[in-house]
Amino acid sequence: MASTATPVETVQGAERAGGRRGRVLRFIGKTCLTAAFILAAYIVWLLWGTGFYTARQQEGLRRQLEARIAERDPRPNPAEPTILPGRAYAILQIPSIDIDEVVVEGTDVVDLKSGPGHYAATEDPWDRKGRVGIAGHRTTYGAPFWDLDKVRAGDEIRLITELGTYDYRVTQTREVLPTAANVLRPSRQPSLVLTTCTPKFSAARRLIVFADLAGGSA
Repeated sequence: MASTATPVETVQGAERAGGRRGRVLRFIGKTCLTAAFILAAYIVWLLWGTGFYTARQQEGLRRQLEARIAERDPRPNPAEPTILPGRAYAILQIPSIDIDEVVVEGTDVVDLKSGPGHYAATEDPWDRKGRVGIAGHRTTYGAPFWDLDKVRAGDEIRLITELGTYDYRVTQTREVLPTAANVLRPSRQPSLVLTTCTPKFSAARRLIVFADLAGGSA
């Protein structure tokens, strides 16, 4: 049977269909814009907002460690400190890339939000033997190791602790897979290893900086 719709009704029907399509497209557009805004806000928080949290933590940790250093036992061979996870461990300084960060004890997710973390299973600098291991974020939470790829052989690394100051010299840098746990293997001579993710914004590999003890002061 032939359609009985008038030209006016046909136009009105087309307008209603077009209106529905327009509302759907507007809804999709607003949804995409909202999602993009939320994603952008999340990225801003990750890259910069987390840094505010770390900066506050660093301030407290530095006061904590400096107070312990000021109260350091001046007698020869003082007792080794017991440092709990998340507490201030040492001050890490790398002049060549302007790093001056408080290292915390531990490398759990929560610990690394406060700053670089000491691998608890590795040695301590005051042991004068074995390997000290420290991990740090390359991005987010202050990105303490952002420029670690710029470190070169011969650069100085200093650890300031309540038992003394220990100076290291970089011997080499290397990229390895995340599963290469042998980089933390104990060494015969006193040494230091710094680890972080590489490339930036990726956890595909690990950037490793190796350094040997150059000297120390009680």
